[in-house]
Amino acid sequence: MTVLTAAAATAVALSAQVSAHAAPAQPSKDEVKAQVDKLLEEQEQAAEKYNGAKEKADQLRKQADQLQDQVARGQEQLTDLASGLAAVAGDQYRQGSVDPSMRLMLSSDPDKYLDQASSFDQAASTQAETLRSLKDQQRRLDQQKQEAAAVLAELDSSTQALNDAKNDVQTKLQQAQKLLSQLSAADRAAILRGGDGAASRSSSRVDPSTLPPASGYAATAVSAALSKQGAAYVWGATGPSTFDCSGLMVWAYAKAGVSLPRTSQSQATVGTNVGTDWRNAQPGDLVVYYSDRHHVGMYIGNGLVVHAPRTGDVVKTMKADTLPISTIRRV
Repeated sequence: MTVLTAAAATAVALSAQVSAHAAPAQPSKDEVKAQVDKLLEEQEQAAEKYNGAKEKADQLRKQADQLQDQVARGQEQLTDLASGLAAVAGDQYRQGSVDPSMRLMLSSDPDKYLDQASSFDQAASTQAETLRSLKDQQRRLDQQKQEAAAVLAELDSSTQALNDAKNDVQTKLQQAQKLLSQLSAADRAAILRGGDGAASRSSSRVDPSTLPPASGYAATAVSAALSKQGAAYVWGATGPSTFDCSGLMVWAYAKAGVSLPRTSQSQATVGTNVGTDWRNAQPGDLVVYYSDRHHVGMYIGNGLVVHAPRTGDVVKTMKADTLPISTIRRV
C-alpha cells in the first residue's frame, strides 16, 4: 500500500507538471501592452536608422554613377589622344627615315624640302604636346577610378547597414505581432491605437480652423501635415498616402518648397534651436523627442503636435509634452 500510495502521488505530481507545460499562463493585456510598446519604440529607432542608411546609400549610388560616367568619358578621351599620338608618331617615322641634312643635300628642290622640314618640326611639337595631354589625362583617369572604387566600397558598407536596419525593423515587428496575436482583435486595436498612456499617443482629430494661424511657408507645412490626419503609419514611407514620423515632416515641408533631411536625428539640427519648452514653439516648428531623437512631430499650436506615431497607428495629434522633448527647431 505504501508503494501504491507513493506511485499515485508521483503520478499526480507528473500530471501537474505536464499540465503546466501544456497550458502556460497567458500574459495579461497590460503585460502584452508594455512589451509591445517597448518593441515598437525599438522598431521606430531601427526605422530611423534605416532611413538614414537609405538616404546615404542613395547619395553614394548617385555619386558612384557620376564618377563612373566621368571614368568612361575620360577613357574615351584617353583613347582619342593615344590615337592622335600614334598618327603623329607615324608621320614622324616616315619623314625621319633619312638624316635631315642628307635629305637637304639630295633634294632637287631645297625650298620644298625646307617647307617639309618646317612641317616636320611642327609635327614633332604637336607630338610633344599630345604626349603631355596624354599623361595628364591618364593621371586624371587614375584618380577618378580610385575615387569611384572608394565610393563603391562605401556604398557596399552602407548597403549592409541598410539591410541590417531593415532586418532589425522586421524582427521587432514580428515579435510584436506574435505578442499581439495572443489577444483578441479588440484588445489588439486598443493597444495599437487606443488606451491610455504614451503607447497610443492618441488625441482627437483636430479641426485646422480652431488653431492659431501660422506664417509663411510654415503655414503651408502645417496645413499639409494636418490634411493627412488618419493616414496610416508605414515605416520608411514619405507619402503621399502613408508616412513614418520623419517622412511626414519631409512631405509636409516639401509642399512648402522646403527640403528637409530624411531622418528625425538630422531634422533635429536644421533651422534655429528653440529649446525644449513647447510653450516657446510656433506653428510649423519641429518637435524632436527622446534623447536619441528617434521621433519627431510638428507643432500646430494650442499645445499640440501632429505626427505619425508608430506601426498600427495613423497620423494624428497629441499634446506636445506627451513624450520627452529633446529639441524644438524652427525651420
